[in-house]
Amino acid sequence: MNSSDDDFDTERHFDEHDEEDDTLDAQVWQLLLLINPGDDDSAFQQFAAYREAVGDADEGEIDPLRVIGQVIDWHSGFQVEADDTRALVQAIDELVSRWNLSIDWEGDPEDDDFHADIDAASLFAIAYDSLAPHGYTLWARETDDGSYAGWITLTRDAEPMRELATTLGINLRLGSDVT
Repeated sequence: MNSSDDDFDTERHFDEHDEEDDTLDAQVWQLLLLINPGDDDSAFQQFAAYREAVGDADEGEIDPLRVIGQVIDWHSGFQVEADDTRALVQAIDELVSRWNLSIDWEGDPEDDDFHADIDAASLFAIAYDSLAPHGYTLWARETDDGSYAGWITLTRDAEPMRELATTLGINLRLGSDVT
């Protein structure tokens, strides 16, 4: 049985979601549900942290991606320096451990030679390919500073993720498409 066969059904969140509710809060909530598959508690905690961070600010004054990045960091998402392949491996390993999965990095990520011979794009591709058979998709999101950032969703939620990212102004691509 893989994760996409479990009892958790993301679609129920979209069914319960009021289609007329296109507020920033509603969009952030949907994003947090998608990047926390099977873990509504984490999504709720992160949403509470998001709401606390934005306080009473007007929607136009909020940089949602910056705040989301802060509340999900190293639990449901990551952002690492472009040349820090060690941190990238650690971040992805941390994320997949939530589902008792591990990535076969096709080498020893503890070895200095491994990191000397590999780049972030290759690591994204390896992780993407490793997660796909389990029903998960690794996403990479564009950053302003050239670092690498991303999160993981259920593969079946690819289309809602793409739509939501577009709505939120997040430039998102599959982990297999990182260059």
